[in-house]
Amino acid sequence: MVAHKILVIDDSKVIRMRVKDMLPDGNFEVIEAKNGLEGFNLINTEQPNLIMLDFLLPKMSGWEVYQEIQKRPELKVIPLVLMSGRKEEVTEKLTEPFELFSFIEKPFDQKQLIDAIKDAMAKARKHPKVVAPPAQDVSGDLSGGGAANDVAALQKRIDRLESEVETLKKQMSQLVSFIKQKLK
Repeated sequence: MVAHKILVIDDSKVIRMRVKDMLPDGNFEVIEAKNGLEGFNLINTEQPNLIMLDFLLPKMSGWEVYQEIQKRPELKVIPLVLMSGRKEEVTEKLTEPFELFSFIEKPFDQKQLIDAIKDAMAKARKHPKVVAPPAQDVSGDLSGGGAANDVAALQKRIDRLESEVETLKKQMSQLVSFIKQKLK
């Protein structure tokens, strides 16, 4: 039985194979996806313990996959290593320091890969774990249920606000890029 699943989402077969070959021997299975859509579907069906995500992908970009991961608390806790040959494309959309994931610039060697994985795991441990809301007491005392409903409503608002902040960040980044282009 495999203890850990590592999902490598990259349109380059060479990169997928390199990552597989660079990983130390261990009790894990490497799952590969050649585009963002396939990768996102595998995240949902395979429930990997680690995601290695290329930023530039066909069908669904790494940026879009990242945004979908951030919308779902149960996916946000999975350690994530974002990969790209051009760091500036990542920093246009996501500002440093990267707190939610680890970043590795292509090409990379085995030590850089292992360090990025360790960093991603440490960052993932900082995320609050997803906890199911407490069950309502059906014995007539609904005071706990009201609090659970309030917490769920607040969590929905927080999720919506985080989504709006991400959208605003993206728009601001696009605006800055546009202004920089006009100033050239």
